[in-house]
Amino acid sequence: MSPATKRRATGSTARAAKQPARKRASALKGPANGPANGPANVPATDPTPKTASVGGTDGAGGLAALPARFRAFFEPPASPHETRGASVVRPVVFGATDGLVCNLSLIMGVAGAAGEDPHSIVIAGIAGLLAGGFSMAVGEYVSVRSQRELLEYQIDLQRHQLHHTPEQERQILREIYEAKGLSRAEAHLIVDRIMRDPERAIDTFVREEIGLSAGTMGSPVAAGLGSLSAFAVGAMVPLLPFLILSGGQAAFALSIAASGIALFAIGLAVSRLTHRHAIWTGVRQAGLGGIAAAVTFGIGSLLGTAVH
Repeated sequence: MSPATKRRATGSTARAAKQPARKRASALKGPANGPANGPANVPATDPTPKTASVGGTDGAGGLAALPARFRAFFEPPASPHETRGASVVRPVVFGATDGLVCNLSLIMGVAGAAGEDPHSIVIAGIAGLLAGGFSMAVGEYVSVRSQRELLEYQIDLQRHQLHHTPEQERQILREIYEAKGLSRAEAHLIVDRIMRDPERAIDTFVREEIGLSAGTMGSPVAAGLGSLSAFAVGAMVPLLPFLILSGGQAAFALSIAASGIALFAIGLAVSRLTHRHAIWTGVRQAGLGGIAAAVTFGIGSLLGTAVH
């Protein structure tokens, strides 16, 4: 064999010996885009999708999105775990129920005290509708606005901490994921991937460490207007018979019947979201409202008797 042939054979043997070593080293390093010490079997999916900005659903944007949220509420859920319309359901259901029970109780109390005087009942019903409606709107607006201000403050605070103490924040997030059952290596890999995007890291820290999320908060304006509208609709139900029939026993009976039916219907709507028994939820809603109305009617009758 010539010297040149010997050199070519020796070079081929050396390259063949190096290939398995390179493969073993590549397997130990893991994916090319992952950390060098990460396990190779951890999925590379992003665990934290970005959410919309905190102020994105406030003001006009929140009002524009409100009709779509109501339509989504009546559509069949795509998953049994879906809670679509949660930011609308609370103020609407609470406002309608409060308007019905509050004004029904007020009207029954005044009816028990004033007897057959329809003028006093109508004045009390209208005053209750206006006062309760605006009170609900202001309270719901302040509540949601305060939640969003707290979220904005926590986002700014977390951005400051990530800038000045990043390693401490990394350790906090690793401990959170390890407490959820991930191994130390998996927690390291996920946290490293999250920390590559500062905004995603801030969103993750706010949700995982503090428990806040912009996705679960509605618009303060939409929540306030929804509460006002729902309260007004609910409060109008027991009042309307006295406006139509000008008082009397017929208006009294119709007010109770219409309020009971409306409360039962609200219970059916709630059962659609909670997946509870529809009839039982409706009966419970109507029964609780009836108890409140009966108590205030009895107290009003006692007061009316004592005054007269």
